[in-house]
Amino acid sequence: MSNVAYLIPKRNQKLQLEAADPVELVEYDFVQVPLLGWTSAGEPIQMEMDYDTVSVPHSMVRKETFALRVKGSSMIEENIEDGDIVIIERRSTAENGESVVVRINNEEVTMKKFYIEKNGIRLQPANADMEPIYITNENIEILGIVTGILRQP
Repeated sequence: MSNVAYLIPKRNQKLQLEAADPVELVEYDFVQVPLLGWTSAGEPIQMEMDYDTVSVPHSMVRKETFALRVKGSSMIEENIEDGDIVIIERRSTAENGESVVVRINNEEVTMKKFYIEKNGIRLQPANADMEPIYITNENIEILGIVTGILRQP
């Protein structure tokens, strides 16, 4: 039996992971979601495509959902750690403060907090030790928003 922690963030609220009694996975209704590769939680990287699947609770799945593995530590203040799997709702728009996966200059992919500013977009790490990325609207494509996190203990 494997233990997996499921975190479902609420808008503009930090995630809290608390120790709990182990839960038997058979109690949940699971569905297979495409696991499409890796995304950076640090410096933007070329998206590495894997084309696998991951089992997630049905409650975490939206209309168009996919998953990505996380590389890096830029989102640790949102409890998204290196090696986690993030559940992404495919969307082309985001609201200020949402955690997003974006493609920059049609090449590199990264995960950051999204903010619209006067001169373009600010991609803000959730890590005080890292600097934001500033980019113009025409050089960014939102791939989706983070709706959940899977962590294997």
